[in-house]
Amino acid sequence: MNISFPLDLDGFLRRECPHCEQEFKWHHGKTEEAPQDFVYPDVHWCPLCGQSAAIDQWWTPTQLDYQRAVVVGPLMDQVADELFSGISDSKNFKVTRASSRREVPDPLVEPDDMIIVEPPCHPWEPVKVDDDAKAPYFCLICGASFTV
Repeated sequence: MNISFPLDLDGFLRRECPHCEQEFKWHHGKTEEAPQDFVYPDVHWCPLCGQSAAIDQWWTPTQLDYQRAVVVGPLMDQVADELFSGISDSKNFKVTRASSRREVPDPLVEPDDMIIVEPPCHPWEPVKVDDDAKAPYFCLICGASFTV
């Protein structure tokens, strides 16, 4: 199941560091072309604390809740349909099923906040940080520290 998340007007997606739990945004789309032979790492570095984690570890609590709501509701309905079908086919049971269809949550909205900082080592991977965030920042791709 594909779940899409909103980007801000500059094409950035909100993320949360699993270590420092601060939010920032990383860019989705092309700002500048990466070298053709560039291989993206299996981890990213937090631009605020410099710690690394696997790419699937950067969801915000709001995004995780949304994913659960979008996936679990239809999944539970499918399980209920299968169970009801199996039971209702039996001659020993008379079963009626109340509707259990769950509502899809409202789509998330991504505000246009934060400022863009661009690492000199990988300029095609800018991030957004809070206006009051203090340098040094760290490159999302290699973890190198930089100031702007």
